[in-house]
Amino acid sequence: MAERQELRIPARYNGPPGSGHGGYASGRFAALAAAHQGAIATVTLAEPVPLEEPLAFVSGTRRSTVTHGARLIATVAPGRAPADPPPAVDPAGARRASARFTGRAGHPFPTCFVCGDSRPARDGLGLAPGPVDGLPGTVAGPWTPAAEEVADGAPVPAELVWSALDCPGGWTDDPLTRPRLLSRMTAVVLRPPRAGEPCVVVARRGAVSGRLLQVDSALYSAAAELLASATATWTALPRPGTHVSNSPGRDTA
Repeated sequence: MAERQELRIPARYNGPPGSGHGGYASGRFAALAAAHQGAIATVTLAEPVPLEEPLAFVSGTRRSTVTHGARLIATVAPGRAPADPPPAVDPAGARRASARFTGRAGHPFPTCFVCGDSRPARDGLGLAPGPVDGLPGTVAGPWTPAAEEVADGAPVPAELVWSALDCPGGWTDDPLTRPRLLSRMTAVVLRPPRAGEPCVVVARRGAVSGRLLQVDSALYSAAAELLASATATWTALPRPGTHVSNSPGRDTA
């Protein structure tokens, strides 16, 4: 028998203005589906995720769905663990890369919960992934989960790990000239970091096909322990006058 649950994405966890952060929302949806689709789930976002609106999660044997009224927002299906996470970058290299974060010169979504540079101090993850020396198409940056999200020393919720794995992928390309939205994500959390634990997030650009960009990302401890990894598909925003959706393959502009 299908299980139905209602959830809301709080306004704080936005990506683009007025819609939910793709990684955060995907992590929430995957958690709800874990009992049905398994511990490794692939979340496909069909439409921007509404904020502060009632969303309906309905479980299914082969896939679960998230809807807003009659609109399909996301599906969750069984996934496979990422096979080839990007290699670790040491904390010093991550700091050097972060100093070259191109979002400081212009940001398509400056209030993004994860990488926006126009949020109040300590409100958001504050990631600033920049290009890594000697690794073309790879970005990295430091991340120390803040204690205000959870008690100091406590494990970070999985949806925040999904969030941290998400945004760096968008900066492996050039979001200033053609912004992209997360369309599909599979993540595995091997060990959640603890609040106050220094970490490094790394993302590597993969294949580009039309509007679609494939990305691999990983979260490491300061000692290069792999904590989590993800694969993702990002879809470039459509040209003016075409329909907007997140779902990969639905738009051709």
